[in-house]
Amino acid sequence: MTWKSRGEFSSRSVISQKWALFLCLGSFCAGMLFTNRIWSIPEQNGLARPTASETGKLNVVSEGCNSKILQDLEMRRETRDMYGEDFKGHNSKQALDKTISNLEMDLAAARAVQESVRSGAPVSEDIRTTESTGKRKYLMVVGINTAFSSRKRRDSVRATWLPQGDKRKKLEEEKGIVMRFVIGHSATSGGILDRAIEAEDRKHGDFLRLNHVEGYLELSAKTKTYFATAVSLWDADFYVKVDDDVHVNIATLGETLVRHRSKQRIYIGCMKSGPVLSQKGVRYHEPEHWKFGESGNKYFRHATGQLYAISNDLATYISTNQNVLHKYANEDVSIGAWFIGLDVEHIDDRRLCCGTPPDCEWKAQAGNICVASFDWSCSGICRSADRIKEVHRRCGEGENALWSASF
Repeated sequence: MTWKSRGEFSSRSVISQKWALFLCLGSFCAGMLFTNRIWSIPEQNGLARPTASETGKLNVVSEGCNSKILQDLEMRRETRDMYGEDFKGHNSKQALDKTISNLEMDLAAARAVQESVRSGAPVSEDIRTTESTGKRKYLMVVGINTAFSSRKRRDSVRATWLPQGDKRKKLEEEKGIVMRFVIGHSATSGGILDRAIEAEDRKHGDFLRLNHVEGYLELSAKTKTYFATAVSLWDADFYVKVDDDVHVNIATLGETLVRHRSKQRIYIGCMKSGPVLSQKGVRYHEPEHWKFGESGNKYFRHATGQLYAISNDLATYISTNQNVLHKYANEDVSIGAWFIGLDVEHIDDRRLCCGTPPDCEWKAQAGNICVASFDWSCSGICRSADRIKEVHRRCGEGENALWSASF
């Protein structure tokens, strides 16, 4: 082979290698373009899109929980950030405790709503609206314990210290105060008693319906269900329980609770320690009297049942542990028992248990307005449906006090 032929072969080889390189690059680009057009775009987060029927099933099971899940995820991010950057010292520990407490509260809320849906109990309108609009922070939720037979009492409360209509909504929006009559359902759910309450609620819109069968001997269970339900619906600093035959000055109650807002595990009321009654047939008989020691012993200190308040963390504790909290015959004893082994601050405030006039009137004239007034002899205002207006006139703080108060 001559040097000339060798050069021609070498030239052809070089040209062939260049074309081969171009062909490879072209094939690769064409493949990428073809692949992008053919392959479907992955679903967001790698999750398959559910069918319409699956979506319906998910809505039934998890209705009202989506907002909580988002909140939980956000709180977990905050916790992660605190661990990574700010987990130093006492303030960071408090922030972490608060995050964990919020997560427990949302978990308890989801459980309460899920239990109501599963049981087929009447679902309060508040449950439906709260889950769709999201939670805001409130100062207090006031649950007014009532019964099917107490229509006149409820009307007397509406005519005195419970704002109605737009005023009640304004109270929630501007002052952060939620007020509801609290009632469960009858033994024959959907019967005439339940229908009467539903009609009354359509007129006034001031009921909180519980997944609970009404009965005087079931007050401990009702109270437990109330706190669990309330903490699932409203994120408040305090949760108040009051009877429907008690007069309440709402602004004074709010101002009293605000002073303890920065504290944890608060249990406030008129603390007492009455005798444990072992004799059958008497009022407030204690069937489990033997648990309290020898005959003649007294109960541990606990708030009288006419009106008391607990902080958010204690309400969350009740909700989370409601299945294992023991119920004594008397509601106020049960509440005290649930807190006796916890690091709880018991606050004894005698303004929460004033007598009716002239007692509360004298105190008001002296500038010491009462939070609540009732007759000890009746465990409430005697003949409250007839007398509460007079108590309100003589011992009430005045409507302007509520709207001018700054909490």
